[in-house]
Amino acid sequence: MSGILDGKRILITGVLTESSIAFHAAKVAQEQGAEVILTAFPRPTLTERIAKKLPKPAKVIELDVTNQEHLDRLEGVVREELGGLDGMVHSIGFAPQGAFNFLEATFEDVSTAMHVSAYSLKSLTMACRPLFGDSASVVGLTFDAQYAWPKYDWMGPAKAALEATSRYLARDLGKEDIRCNLISAGPLGSMAAKSIPGFGELADIWNSRSPLEWDMADPEPAGRGIVALLSDFFPMTTGEIIHVDGGVHMMGA
Repeated sequence: MSGILDGKRILITGVLTESSIAFHAAKVAQEQGAEVILTAFPRPTLTERIAKKLPKPAKVIELDVTNQEHLDRLEGVVREELGGLDGMVHSIGFAPQGAFNFLEATFEDVSTAMHVSAYSLKSLTMACRPLFGDSASVVGLTFDAQYAWPKYDWMGPAKAALEATSRYLARDLGKEDIRCNLISAGPLGSMAAKSIPGFGELADIWNSRSPLEWDMADPEPAGRGIVALLSDFFPMTTGEIIHVDGGVHMMGA
């Protein structure tokens, strides 16, 4: 039985633990026929260990998206391994602890959050661009930036910047048949979530507001959403944000 990613070559960032959305994207992508290559920073050995739990082996490349040398060498490494790419998954977000105090955060903390969490979508897409063939799909992960969430602080503006960056990439790369879309996932008990002080308060919102029963311990629905956008089943969709959040995004007061 063929899969929806048969023959596709996909680069996936952000596989840190089995609870990572990126891990489930990689797992489902492989199950759907894709060849997958992973990137990791700052501990590639951690990702290599987790990668052994995937259905098939996957090479892990060290990649710091804020390091231009790492970005410059990416093309050669991926070309040697896979020959090219048909898709890329941006599952990268980071803010220093100081950025989780909105009024007291320094610009240094904020600029780090913006660079790693938003600008890197552009820089990584451009690093992958020479590897893309006649068409490609770029998929990123956001957390609905329409609202001021409790405890999220400067990661909120960083995600708003990510969402805008995705739209501008969609605008400028559409002529090359490169689609750029985002999955807006509900809260999950991932490594990134655990780094946010008071994250439990944010997650509690979902328990009371989600029309569909939301399971914070199940990243697979978001992973499946990523794979769907990587596939050819959305050939005319770009600059879009698909919510995989149990429906919280559309609920009123």
